Amino acid sequence: MCSARRPTECLMSLLERIPAMSDEEVVNFLTNARRLAEQGNEAQQAAAAELLPALEVEAETRKTARLERAAAKRAATRKLPKSVAA
Repeated sequence: MCSARRPTECLMSLLERIPAMSDEEVVNFLTNARRLAEQGNEAQQAAAAELLPALEVEAETRKTARLERAAAKRAATRKLPKSVAA
């Protein structure tokens, strides 16, 4: 269990959870970590500093994948009428 005396125990479990989070959860977690990095107490700022790099990479990776899927879907939709017309 997490305790204020051992914040690194919490960090590992949170870092391990990131890949299993939904896109919305990752974005919310990233927003909260950024806020705590700026406005939190010393322990919260330290924990946020540890989590931010992993959260930023995960959020960017998911955004890129989402944009690529959308582009592929648009491209497939554009090609569909041409093949139907043939």
